[in-house]
Amino acid sequence: MSQPSVEEIRLRILEKIPDASVDVCCYAGDDHFEAVVVSAFFEKKPKVRAHQAVYAALGSWMHQEIHALALTTMTPQQWKERENTNV
Repeated sequence: MSQPSVEEIRLRILEKIPDASVDVCCYAGDDHFEAVVVSAFFEKKPKVRAHQAVYAALGSWMHQEIHALALTTMTPQQWKERENTNV
């Protein structure tokens, strides 16, 4: 199977977490990706559960097509606080 594009990865995450803001980029080769996913779905969930939700959305791609995924998950409040800190 061919490698998924950043847009295909973004859309697959949005299928399972529709309220999310998703930013994906490829940082090495064609199978190393970085994703930032911001969603209210992550409220009151431990970081590991938030990451598991994204991995589940990507399904079988996590077993072969995606070799590495640098993942950041945040709630909208966490995103806002981060943005205010980076001003």
